[in-house]
Amino acid sequence: MSWNPTLEPNCPGIDDVDAIETLIVPRARDIGDFEVRRALPSAKRQMVGPFVFFDQMGPAEFITEQGIDVRPHPHIGLATVTYLYKGEFQHQDSLGTNQMIYPGEVNWMIAGNGVTHSERTSAQTRKGPSSLFGIQTWVALPEEAEDMNADFEHHKEEALPFIESEGKQVRLIVGNAWGERAPTRTFTEMFYADAILKAGAMLPLPDNHEDRGIYVTGGSIEVAGDVFQSGQMMVFRPGDAITVKAGPAGARLMLLGGETLNGPRHIWWNFVASSKEKIEAAKEAWAAGDWEHGRFQLPPTDKDEFIPLPD
Repeated sequence: MSWNPTLEPNCPGIDDVDAIETLIVPRARDIGDFEVRRALPSAKRQMVGPFVFFDQMGPAEFITEQGIDVRPHPHIGLATVTYLYKGEFQHQDSLGTNQMIYPGEVNWMIAGNGVTHSERTSAQTRKGPSSLFGIQTWVALPEEAEDMNADFEHHKEEALPFIESEGKQVRLIVGNAWGERAPTRTFTEMFYADAILKAGAMLPLPDNHEDRGIYVTGGSIEVAGDVFQSGQMMVFRPGDAITVKAGPAGARLMLLGGETLNGPRHIWWNFVASSKEKIEAAKEAWAAGDWEHGRFQLPPTDKDEFIPLPD
């Protein structure tokens, strides 16, 4: 733990600016016994910096023998970021990765030209009741990285920068902010952080990034005189000095953003690309199902089933 003076607010008061550019209320989606709330992409905003997809997973409770079973599926043109508050699950991919993830850790999978992965509750966890609560995001890759080879990184909680100041704790998951840099490999300037604020605590947004947003996962915050509750995302105007204040029950936040890309991205199913042609090529490759010689392979530790290409 460290003390970072840049976490102390040094900007206009919360009533001094009309700060919110976009307010997003996620839509809930039921995927069987599990609910997600999707904030990005939305009708109002496709991306915040390079972040093109943002899902709140849970909170969910599972009885014995239950859990999540996301069968092997493909990705291109993005990096997935998985971060948990509660619970665990098992990530397996076509690179041969077989990695458990626990709260406070980060799974960072760079899809590049193509990768396949699955996400499941482990056999050990299914032996009793369990819970799951976390956030999964996709970061769109710049054009020069879209066709790179896939890669995977896992960083434990103690490897991520942790900044503590009076009434607030911030763990930097990806990128750079408040004078710290996370170990995850990035291709554009960005930041992604988990913040816990006590009642009345104030936190300034990083001022070194073009696009900045906040998603409230617990409690409430006050910004520019308005109160925002759990389950809302705010996107702020570039260049404004912004400080948020936690409500009477405190708050937990995910802060995200970075430099904008050179244009919007095409999104179809699990594919993200700068051109429709790249999407079509990926669709054809997955539909072909040539797991031995084709563009996509199945995870060697989870290759008995897969999600077919949607109609």
